[in-house]
Amino acid sequence: MTETHIPNLLGDPNATRIAAGDTDAVFLPSYGMIGISLKRDGLEALRRVDNLIVAAAANRTVGIPFLFPFANRLADFQYEVAGRGVTLPPHSLVLRYDENGLPMHGLMWPHLKWAVADVSDTTLTARLDWSHPQGLAVFPYPCQLTLSATVEPGSLSIKTALTATGDIDVPVSFGFHPYFGFEEDRANWHIRLPEMRHLTLDARQIPTGASEPYPGLDALLGMRSFDDGFALLEPQATLSIAYGGHQISVDLLDGYTHTQVYAPHDQNYLAFEPMTAPANALISEDGLRLVSPGDTFSATFRIRVE
Repeated sequence: MTETHIPNLLGDPNATRIAAGDTDAVFLPSYGMIGISLKRDGLEALRRVDNLIVAAAANRTVGIPFLFPFANRLADFQYEVAGRGVTLPPHSLVLRYDENGLPMHGLMWPHLKWAVADVSDTTLTARLDWSHPQGLAVFPYPCQLTLSATVEPGSLSIKTALTATGDIDVPVSFGFHPYFGFEEDRANWHIRLPEMRHLTLDARQIPTGASEPYPGLDALLGMRSFDDGFALLEPQATLSIAYGGHQISVDLLDGYTHTQVYAPHDQNYLAFEPMTAPANALISEDGLRLVSPGDTFSATFRIRVE
C-alpha cells in the first residue's frame, strides 16, 4: 500500500511499497512502473537507483525498468510487422539511443504513466493502455499491458500480460533490465549462467542470426565484461550472482526465450535481462511472436534474494 516514507525522489503520488516478511519492494507507477528498491533484511539488491531525477532526465535505465515496445537495440529506424510499419525519429526526448545512435529499449520509463489497478500488502497490479498517440507513433499496435508485482519472503515475482485490443496482431518483444550488485568489489562476485545459445553480434551489438553453444559459467566474475545476448535452451532458466553468503538470482519462469547479460568491467553492477525476443526482433523477426486481436500473452520472472 502507498506510504509517505518510502523512497520517492520523483514525487510520484502513486509510489507503492509491497512487502512480505523480511522482503519489500517499491515501484513508481507514474514513472513506467519502475522498480526502485528491493530489499531483504534491509539490504538493497538493486543498483543505479541513487539519483533518479538525473536518470529520468537522461532516459537512463535504473533499478528494474520495463522495456517496451522493444528490449535492447534496433538495427535501423524503420520496421514493419503484420503489415503495419513505422519510422522512428533519429532524435526524440522520449526514446533512448545507444552510442551508435540506434534506438534502444523503446519508449523510456519516465514517459509511461501506468494506472494502479489493485494493491494489497504483497501485490501491486498496474495497467497501461497503449492507445495514445505518443505510444502508437513508436509502436502502432493497440494493446493493454498489465503488470503484477508480488513479494514473498525472499523473492519478487513480476508477471506482464499483453492483450491485443485492436484489429491487428501485436508483436511481442518487451523485456526488463534489472540491475543488481553487492557493496564488495565485483571481481569477487561468483556468477552462474546456465547452458544456452550464445548469439553472434555484429560491431553494433545487433544479432547476425548466427549462434553457437554456450556451456554455461560457474566462476568468479573477476574482470570479465559482458554485453552478450543468449537464447534459452529450456522454457525456464536461472542466472545468479553470489558473494559472502548472499545470492541474487533471476528465474525466467515462462514466456521469456532470451536474455542479455550486461556486466561492464568498470562498474559495480550487472544485469540479467529477461527478454521475450532477441534484440532487433521487430526488424529481423527472428523469434518474434504475435498476439492475435483479443488474445493475451504473458511472461513471468522472479528475483530471489538469499
